[in-house]
Order: sequence, then structure tokens, then C-alpha cells
Amino acid sequence: MMDYQVYTLPNGIRILFKHAASTITHSCFIVNAGSRDETENQIGLAHFIEHLLFKETERRNTNQILNRLELVGADLNAYTTKEYTCIHASLLNQHLERTIDLFEDILFHSTFPEDEQEKERGVILDEIASYLDQPEEAIQDDFESLLFKEHPIGNNILGTAETVSKLNSADIKAFMAANNNTHEMVFAVFGDYDFKKVIKLSEKYFGDIAENSSKKHRITPLKNAFGHHVFAKPISQTHCIIGNQAYSSSHQHKTGLLLLNNLLGGMGMSSRLNLEIREKYGIAYTIESNYTALTDTGIFSIYFGTDSEKTEKATKLVYRELRKLRDQKLGTLQMHQTKQKFIGQIALAEESRMGLIISMAKSLIDFNAIDTLQQVFDKINAVTAEDLLEISNEIFDIDSMVTLLFEPKQ
Repeated sequence: MMDYQVYTLPNGIRILFKHAASTITHSCFIVNAGSRDETENQIGLAHFIEHLLFKETERRNTNQILNRLELVGADLNAYTTKEYTCIHASLLNQHLERTIDLFEDILFHSTFPEDEQEKERGVILDEIASYLDQPEEAIQDDFESLLFKEHPIGNNILGTAETVSKLNSADIKAFMAANNNTHEMVFAVFGDYDFKKVIKLSEKYFGDIAENSSKKHRITPLKNAFGHHVFAKPISQTHCIIGNQAYSSSHQHKTGLLLLNNLLGGMGMSSRLNLEIREKYGIAYTIESNYTALTDTGIFSIYFGTDSEKTEKATKLVYRELRKLRDQKLGTLQMHQTKQKFIGQIALAEESRMGLIISMAKSLIDFNAIDTLQQVFDKINAVTAEDLLEISNEIFDIDSMVTLLFEPKQ
């Protein structure tokens, strides 16, 4: 039984609702447009637009936009990914209409004035500089640029100082016209309402938005070759990322790789990498693995930071753990424990209601469907030890992985 409801406006915008017996509402508006949709001369544009949405509309100035929800204690924010732009807010239930009104205003009536563009350009250039000063963050972007060489997915979401300096009103207008397809937009509400009220308010504010049926031209990235890359940086310790292109969000092995990632270096202190490299040998404060599934590809990576003289040993230990998963099939007890841990973590994550409603909205965009919690558990339980062995031998093949190191300058 579905525990959510969906209504589609005539212009294609979908309204997603999930009931919660709470005084707090979590809502989001997601547009299926992100940094991978930028052209070569637009790098950083999706993020630039996200910043400018809060600056000026046909009816409000910056202060009025920011105060519209903050004056009633609500929390308003936004972010850009490689595939989405998301505006979200948490609020007391009685302020839902105020929130919908603001979402509609900033998303569809922003004016992007030149003076505000210059201000935000400066803010983003500072953000880029700050990001580059954090090697544990910067290395992820550099790794992805190597993994998806000469493909938009490999571009930094923030852009570069050079590209951001050149963005203008014409770029903004062209990007929004090409990518803001109303049939790929979802407004989602998680709160204590009658669904009819949510529909009525959505029709009032979003019903008159002009339909946009523009089609995307996303190109699936090619597989890149193995590579070992080392760069000297003004840092005090070595940072390392090892990884590979991985499965898309619709791939049959996505759940299996999520399970493997959690076993290897996911949440908690009991992951294999943490037990082996931090707890047993004490040679890395932070070591973790991550798997991000995109619509037509994925990113798997292992990150650690350590003293330069310990880098070689840490790297060998990582390779050893990957080799174990490629050579040794998990036993029945190991499979059971791995699944139970992952299932428990997912169940606990459902308590983060904002994270849940955003995840549901993205699923509606990508698959036109949302799995129930039980369906998610069933998919995890259906993964076999043979599946994990097959996945490990494909994704954890050392000879096909990209390694990137930031080393201290001598």
C-alpha cells in the first residue's frame, strides 16, 4: 500500500504529499536540472542561478524574500547537484501557504538583476577559494574530473573563477528555458494536512505557470581508463581517493553496490575499512567509501587522509580489503549481518523527514514511482552473495580504478 499521494497539474508539475502527525512541515521543490546540463561556457551556472533565486523577484526584494519565512521561525535553504536543483523549507504547519507563495515567486518570477549578479559572483568566487583551501573537499572534485574526463559530470558544481566571472543574464535565460521542464518538477509536502488542501494551494500558486516541455540532451559518459595521479599541494598530510565509475540509479546491481559500500566503508565505526585502517593500525583519522548513483552512471570512491610516510601502507590495506571482496564470497552469517545493519540504518534515516521527502521527490522524477520501506528492504534481502562477488569484481577491479593523491609540497 502506498503511503503517499501524487497529483499532476495541467502544466506537468507534480504535487507529492506524505502525511505526518506533526506540528512541523517539511517541503521541497525539485527541478530536474543541475550542473551536468550546463554547456561548456556555462560551467557553474546552475549553482549561480540557485544563489540568485533569493535575491530579487517581480514582487520582492532580497530582504523580503529572506524574511518571508525566517520571521515566522521557518528554515529556508537550497542546493545544487549534478542533476537537480532543490529549494527546501521546514516550517510550522500554519505557514504552508506562505511557503508555497514564496517558492512560486523565487522559482518563476526572479528577475536576476545585474547588480545582484555581481554581488553573488563575488560570494561564489569566495566560496570557490574557500573550497580549494579544504583538500578533503577539493580532492573529490578533482577526482570526479579525472573519472569523467571531458564530460559535464566531471565539472565542479561551483564552476571555476574563470567560468563564473563570465556568466551573464543571457546564460541564465537560455539555461532555464532549456532545462526547466515543468514535467520534471516536483513540489513535495510532508505534514499534517488533508491532501485536498495541498492540491488547492498548489493549484492556486503553481497552476498558472506556463508549461515547458523542453527535452534534455544528456550524454552518457564513456568509461575512462585506469590512472594514478599525484599532485603536490601546500598541505600537511596526504589525501587520497581511489574509485571507479559505477552503476546508474536504475541498474539491477545498484542495491548490491549500496550494500557493499556500507559494508566496506559506510556509516558507523564497524565498517571494514575503519576497523582495519583506523582501529587496527591507527594510520588514518578518516577513512570512508561512498557510492552515488546518477541517472546513467555512478561514482564509487574511497577516501582517506594520513601522514605521508603512512600513505603507501594505507593504500595497500585498502587494496587488500577490495581484493578480499573480489576473492571471497560472504558467508551466510556475514550476509545476514550486513543486510540487517543496512536495513536498520535505512529505517533510522526515515526519521530525517526532510531527507526522506527530498528522496521521494527525486524518485518520482527519476522513476515516476516511489518504493515503500518494505520494498526497499525486500530489494536488500534479495541480494545474494554471488551478486556481491560479481559486483566486487566489476567495480573493485584495481586495474580499472582511478587513484588521486594530494601530497604535501617538499
